Amino acid sequence: MSKDEALTGPGHGTLSVAAILAETARRTPDRTALVIGEHAVRYGPLWDQTRSYAGALAARGIGPGSRVALLIPNVPDFPRVYYAVLSLGAVVVPVHLLLKSGEIEHVLRDSGASLLVVAAPLLAEGLPAAAAAGVPVVTVMLPDGNPGPRLEDEARESTPIRHYVSVNPLAPATILYTSGTTGRPKGAVSSHLALVEQVHVALIDSGEVGPDDVIFGGLPFFHTFGQSSVLNIGFRRGACVLLLPRFDPDEALALMVRHGATIFTAVPTMFLGVVQAAARTEARPPLKYAVSGGAALPVPLLEAFEKTYGAEVHEGYGLTETSPTVSFNYVGEPTRPGTVGRALWGVDVEIADPVVEDAIVYLERGRLGEVVVRGHNLFKGYLGNPEATASVLVDGWFRTGDLGTLSADGVLTIVDRKKDMIVRNGYNVYPREVEDVMVRHPAVAQVAVFGVPDDAHGQEVQAAVVLAPGAEATAQEILDFTRERVAAYKYPRVVHVRESLPTGVSGKLLKRELVAQYLA
Repeated sequence: MSKDEALTGPGHGTLSVAAILAETARRTPDRTALVIGEHAVRYGPLWDQTRSYAGALAARGIGPGSRVALLIPNVPDFPRVYYAVLSLGAVVVPVHLLLKSGEIEHVLRDSGASLLVVAAPLLAEGLPAAAAAGVPVVTVMLPDGNPGPRLEDEARESTPIRHYVSVNPLAPATILYTSGTTGRPKGAVSSHLALVEQVHVALIDSGEVGPDDVIFGGLPFFHTFGQSSVLNIGFRRGACVLLLPRFDPDEALALMVRHGATIFTAVPTMFLGVVQAAARTEARPPLKYAVSGGAALPVPLLEAFEKTYGAEVHEGYGLTETSPTVSFNYVGEPTRPGTVGRALWGVDVEIADPVVEDAIVYLERGRLGEVVVRGHNLFKGYLGNPEATASVLVDGWFRTGDLGTLSADGVLTIVDRKKDMIVRNGYNVYPREVEDVMVRHPAVAQVAVFGVPDDAHGQEVQAAVVLAPGAEATAQEILDFTRERVAAYKYPRVVHVRESLPTGVSGKLLKRELVAQYLA
């Protein structure tokens, strides 16, 4: 060792996200880790099965640095494969379940995946994608007697790994593909350190999760929110996670009641669903609190949930590139509805001038600007895309693309996406501000405000609304309601009443689809 290597080298410390499952299984092997339907899986057997899966993957040549794509719903095989890949020092590439074969092919090619593990119900899209990308496939959940290869069979014949591989803390753990507002999705690379620190900071400071808690697991695990805030946090504390492969509000409520759910972690569309489901039954789970993220939660919906379930809602904010959480309304402290709380420990949040893109120019507290973040939660960059990485990492800060304000005591409020802001006759219109007014109409359940190009005004404000079940209202009535409550340049000149709004898996409204549709 050279004289300065101890100061300048990578060091000898190791870390692995796989330890989250392995250590809990060692300490509390008989506790219930997962419930799906009436079937329960304990931590000890789950880790044993994971070690066998890892042995089978190792026999296929998977090892440190290999990239393995997962196309698996919220079933026990997701954590088995997820932690098996990580336990080998390999990199997990979770694939969005709603992607079509051409989109899956892009993820496989772009990530450099050397294997696709696909659940039987998703073979129709997964197989042609893998064939086109030249990536081998192994299945899970394929019924006995069907032609393989089946990972379950290979696992039974494999030699289970003895220990998980610990890698450098900054080694890549996951590649998550962002939905992207323009162009093809980019692969955001997160490290073991970022993912493990998310868990520990949440458990020490911002949440109250214990081994006796039962956490609703309806958030898709292929998404960063579900992976971190449900799977990794739940497993680190030895809690029980209730699996729901496909979200249905009535089924979700019945599941939580039947198994005594204490924590509801969800996106706004799920909150709306279970509030509406509660009108059809008097049964309620013993919730301690709820966690909302993925998209802005309208305050009226937050209030309706708290009244219906008698549990406080704690809203947070994050992105795929921040592993994911940036800030949170801490459990145990008074919540501030309409805000996303204070930054996590070790994470700094500032408001920067959104116009100056090549430098971070701080704005005074209370002023509206772009939210910028730095801390242990930042990703390593976009895979194979240094230009895109450089465009969002400026002066050591990550530019989120979100507009917000920061109060004197450090409470963050998200106003809107920078790209969603509408400029009408030279005036800035922030869609979320208008949405917060429109959703207070008694007949409105959901609303999306967006801008379309307009020759006279630059952009014109339009809105799409979904009515509450059994409610009646005309577009003109909703427009008049809004016009009475916002400035003349802000209210939508056109209101579209629809059956549903286009959303991504994280619950975010896909306004670009609305813009494209109404332009056409």
